[in-house]
Amino acid sequence: MSQSQLTTQDRINVLSCLPYGVGHSQDGVCLLVQMGPYRILLDCGLADIRPLQSGKKPPADLVFCSHAHADHARGILPLHLAFPQMPIYASDVTVKLLPLNWSTSTADFCQSLPWQTPIDMGENLTAEIFPSGHLPGAAAIFFSYKTPQRTYKLLYTGDFSLSNFQLVEGLSVELLRGLAPDVLVIEGSYGTTRHPHRRQQEKQLMNRIYRAIAEGQNLLLPVPTLGLGQEILKLLRSHHQFTGQDLDIWVDGDVALACDLYLQIIDDFPASVQNFAKHQPLFWDDRICPRLGRLKGESLANLGKKPCIVLTDQIQNSPSYLEASPSWLILIPDHHPPLPPWPEGMTVETYLLAEHSDSRNTTQLIHNLRPQHIIFVHGSPSYLADLTSLEELQNRYQLHSPATGTLVELPIGDRFLQPSPLPPSHYEGELNESTTAVTITLPDAITSDPRWSHFADTGLVEARWQGEELLLKGVSQRELLSDTIPGKRVPDTDCCRTCRHQKSQRCWNPESPLYGFKVTGEGCCPVFEA
Repeated sequence: MSQSQLTTQDRINVLSCLPYGVGHSQDGVCLLVQMGPYRILLDCGLADIRPLQSGKKPPADLVFCSHAHADHARGILPLHLAFPQMPIYASDVTVKLLPLNWSTSTADFCQSLPWQTPIDMGENLTAEIFPSGHLPGAAAIFFSYKTPQRTYKLLYTGDFSLSNFQLVEGLSVELLRGLAPDVLVIEGSYGTTRHPHRRQQEKQLMNRIYRAIAEGQNLLLPVPTLGLGQEILKLLRSHHQFTGQDLDIWVDGDVALACDLYLQIIDDFPASVQNFAKHQPLFWDDRICPRLGRLKGESLANLGKKPCIVLTDQIQNSPSYLEASPSWLILIPDHHPPLPPWPEGMTVETYLLAEHSDSRNTTQLIHNLRPQHIIFVHGSPSYLADLTSLEELQNRYQLHSPATGTLVELPIGDRFLQPSPLPPSHYEGELNESTTAVTITLPDAITSDPRWSHFADTGLVEARWQGEELLLKGVSQRELLSDTIPGKRVPDTDCCRTCRHQKSQRCWNPESPLYGFKVTGEGCCPVFEA
């Protein structure tokens, strides 16, 4: 049966997705997937589960929780209390970490799934989970639903990272390559941003902390309860710049509770971490320098008398730390939600220790899986829009970035041809500056790519900044003859096309009501600047 032979009812019933939350800003992720007769709820990060309680029946036949972060898991317990008969699944490690989201010590209502083992979830429906990096226990799940005509397949990545962290190994593309899902539901947290290698990020952070300590500064690192804080503590305990250093590292708030739970899952950590833990404690050690302890009592009273490092998720208590000493450096993770203003005179900087895959790794995973449909979730609307605007994806896949409450129908045709893998897309070159121009030299191997003839059509290129990266785009003859390229502007018209804040068809003026949105060239707003 080809796609053209599918009736409208077939298209709705076989595969569709209804988002209750897509992870925009502070929203949680909660997706209802329909596979044939089965309703599958992927995560429940909703702070309010009332949208799922519209009827007396459970909203799904089963629930899968990808990992223990609040934006994916905080609604799991309320959902269980509302519908105790509805089965909820997660990896074994996630089951152990879930209680950090609630004032309970157990999540025994959640059933653990073994890694890489297909499990029957119902007649003709199987599920299999794979480690997805990002956080200990985080899992991608692969569903397979068989019909007499064909087998329908869907992969949900949850939050993922291909890079190896200190306490969790990255997602393995090799493990997933043969799955060939029809539908891929994938996060796009960083949009089209690209990051340095993970080890380089760690090195830069350790260097900054080391310099601050050498200058006699105390450091305050506000971190989420789970994940990033434990990564930084492991780095500080094992990095050569701090090994043996007479330094106190203090942990406050629920970050300490998460450390306690981590000590219960050491057997699930990478082999290098297990080996480290055999020779010295991973957390809570006052014998081997740098010392690591909980911030309380006498420690709090003496805080700041000599350089130290404090990690906490209780930002509201930060002023008490800052009053203890006049010299503090506050390090805030990049891509972090806005934090309250700090006392005047405090030095505040950001650092990058990415918790998700950047665009390079995201597109790498997509091109290895080659699905027919891609649903992007988890990220700001503008970041997700940037991903769905990538030509390398638009030309090969059916892309979706749905809003909450928007049903996405996913018709699948038997004759859909999986696209062939892309040729190599990364080339190293040289950059030379002169007094009048900048020259970029690339190897001639790039001309063997079939896309080169289109790129070099006119010999002209357009350059634009995208975050910290400079993108080059070939200008075609059609564009050259039209008025769509930035160089051909009408200088006497007050519109978005001639505004100094319009870049890459987006408004970047913080004072404008259009800030962050895509704009048309003919549009205008009250804060136009030529």
